[in-house]
Amino acid sequence: MSSNTLYTINLEGMEFHAFHGCYDLEQLSGSHFEVSLSIKTPLGQVAESDDVTKAVNYLTVYQIVRTVMATTRRTIECVAQSINEALMEHFEQIVSVECTVVKIAPPLGGKVRRVSVTLCATR
Repeated sequence: MSSNTLYTINLEGMEFHAFHGCYDLEQLSGSHFEVSLSIKTPLGQVAESDDVTKAVNYLTVYQIVRTVMATTRRTIECVAQSINEALMEHFEQIVSVECTVVKIAPPLGGKVRRVSVTLCATR
């Protein structure tokens, strides 16, 4: 296998209940969120040796995202940016991350059922 070969990890629909939002009402009531990720990373020696400790492990990714979701108290744009930064910092082998944060049924009412933002980060 070539170390230049990239693979993509897609994690879709991780669900969280968190307190985010630029409006006081949203911060007080909390909301239901979904986070989806598309992570590009090289196969390299990790795949050849099957050393899971060096791989971009989806359980570790979930723990990082969960921590960001629990501690970030800002708009979903800031949440997506914080997730990208945390993943790039933790996994130095990641080439790019695309994070989509979806806020389901915003508590302020209206006709919108989902609000989402997608941000990309590349080394």
